[in-house]
Amino acid sequence: MIIRKLSEVEGVEWGNGLSHRFLTLRDGMGYTVTHTIVRAGTDSALEYKNHLEACYCIAGSGKVIDSAGDEHVIEVGTIYALDKHDPHHLIASPHEDMVLVCMFTPALIGDESHNLDDEFSNY
Repeated sequence: MIIRKLSEVEGVEWGNGLSHRFLTLRDGMGYTVTHTIVRAGTDSALEYKNHLEACYCIAGSGKVIDSAGDEHVIEVGTIYALDKHDPHHLIASPHEDMVLVCMFTPALIGDESHNLDDEFSNY
């Protein structure tokens, strides 16, 4: 059994926030679970070519803009899933950080971060 507390997990700067990776590849579970902070007012162009991701908002708010340009409000109690390696923009509210619980499959190594200078940053 694996037991971890947020206070025990080192954070990884991912570009526009901080990601605490509770489970990683070395845990052998086949997926990663993170507690991710997206800093207020940031806009991150993201695309995961090697991972599927689902994110559940537990604090703050923002929006996701899909590749068709459709905007989707993200607020507490909302989940979004990138089931087709979808390129997207993740935008946090200008007034508050957005906090997400995210799951990646396959599992992340654990130290990945984004290069937000690229058109769409990916792992």
